[in-house]
Parts: sequence; C-alpha cells; structure tokens
Amino acid sequence: MNLKSLIKSLQEFEGVTRKKSIGIVTNILDDVYNISGNVIIENGDDASVIDIGNNQVILFATDGIWEKLVESNPYWAGYCSVLVNVNDIAAMGGKPLAMVNILSVENDEIYNDILLGIKDGCLKFGVPMVGGHLHPDADSNSLGVSIIGIAQKDKIIRSDTANIADKIIVGIDLDGKPHHEFNLNWDTTYDKDPELVQNQITAIQSLAENDLFTAGKDISNPGILGTLEMLLESSKKGAIVDLEKVPKKQDIDWEQWFKSYPGSGFVFTANEKDCDQIINYLKKFSIESAVVGEIINDDKLYLSCKDEKLVLFDQKINPVFKSN
Repeated sequence: MNLKSLIKSLQEFEGVTRKKSIGIVTNILDDVYNISGNVIIENGDDASVIDIGNNQVILFATDGIWEKLVESNPYWAGYCSVLVNVNDIAAMGGKPLAMVNILSVENDEIYNDILLGIKDGCLKFGVPMVGGHLHPDADSNSLGVSIIGIAQKDKIIRSDTANIADKIIVGIDLDGKPHHEFNLNWDTTYDKDPELVQNQITAIQSLAENDLFTAGKDISNPGILGTLEMLLESSKKGAIVDLEKVPKKQDIDWEQWFKSYPGSGFVFTANEKDCDQIINYLKKFSIESAVVGEIINDDKLYLSCKDEKLVLFDQKINPVFKSN
C-alpha cells in the first residue's frame, strides 16, 4: 500500500471537502446559538443538547439527504434519512424519540419511493415519523429530516471531551455489503432483523450510561478518519492511528473502506482500562471494535502503517470543518 497516495485521496474525498462550509455557517450563527441559555454543547456535535432540568436533556439533530442520492434512488434516500438521524442520537448516548421531515418534490412520481423508504426505515429502527412539511411544486427534489431524543445530562457522549492519552476505538458492523448502487454505502441494517438493529442503538446508550466513553461520534460522510478528525477539532487534540488496526471487511480495499459510510459505525475515545469492556460488549451486537490509536497533545491526525507515519489532517492547514 502507498500511504502517501492513500492520504492524498482521503484529503480530496468529496465526503471530506464538502464539510468545509460548516465553519462559515457556525461562525455567522454563533451569537444566537445559545440565546436561551439552555444549550450546553457548542456547534459541531452530532446533536444539539438542550437542558430541560432534572438532569435530563433533549437531543436535537437534523440531516439533509444528498441531492445525488435523492435523484438516483428516492427509496434509499428515504430509508437513509431515518438511519442517519437515529445514528446521530445514538452517537450521543441518547434514546431516539421521534422525527419530522421536509419533503420538496417536482412531481408526484417521486412521492411513493421516498415515503416507502421512510416508512421502512421507521419500522426498522422503531422510531416514528410524526409530522413534517411538504413542498409539492418545488424546482428540485430534496429531503431533510429532524429528530429528537432524550438522555441524562451527565451521561451524554460529546465530541469535545477527548483527553490526552485516551485510546481511540473504531467500532463497525462488518456483517454488511456495499449498496448495489452506492459502493461507499456500507449497508449493515437493511437485511437485518429490526431487533438487532435497535439493540445496536441501545448498546451505545448502555455504555454511555456506565460512563465508559470520554468522547464519540457516528461515522458519517467523511468516513472513519474524517469523522475522527471532526472529533479532534472539537476536542482541540491530535491523534495517531495505526491503519492496520482498524476493523475492516477483508475483501474491501483500504481506500474504499476509509471513504465508506457504514450503517452502524462509530468512533469513540475511552480510558485504556475500559477498552476491553467496550469492545467485548459491542461484539454481542455484531459491532466489531478495536483500539486503533491514541489521543495526543497536537493539532494533527497522523496515519501510520508499519514503519511509515504521515499527517492526514492538520487543523491549521486542512481541517475538515473548523475555519482556518
């Protein structure tokens, strides 16, 4: 493997580069982000956290589905709109409660496929779609879904709380396959029993309630390492990751794997003493996990392979979502 060419490919990956505008948006809205005084985490996490008292918080997240996916496979776009939102709540250690959607369509033909995808996603994950808003005469087809969840205030998993010397755990359900149209979509949920899929969500919640994570995120469009970099930017830390320790499906090459969006995949940090317990528990729910690296006092994410170690992301030069 050529580590240098792999790094270049990951740096130029569209799933990474399209995150760069986030910093512009958050900077403009920074003054109004917490005018209520009840928001307890800065912008940049998988879900916003609103304090409602009695050690309870509402988790509030939203995802707009990539237009390319909506246009090419409306059914899968609908299904994935549920999946990505449920994972955002799971990644925070919360319980998903309900969703709403905004659906814009050019014509009636696309309704059926999108809504059937949403319906099947709700049935798979056990989370209701309780309302929404429809634009029946839009100039393009688009889909956005928002979700709320609930968690204990002192048990949430944050992105900005990784500590120096924490171990990095990557956990992915390897029992899946690339979607037949989108080879970067590592589908681990569609053919599985809903009980197992839902148990994967509650497994993360259970570990969070036992204070076993120091930080975490679900693996999203930037892939495994792009997601880790977003966590590092929130925590203002660096990391070293050993490529060969990352859990991987054997017949998928590293470049495709690092760009893949898994149906069930997470990046966590934890105290070394808790890693075995986390790994063994997640294995019960078809999530293969491993310690792949360590948090360091730096602003760079290094990727190593054998005797070679190169910088993948540098927060001063090429951050994923923070403004330089």
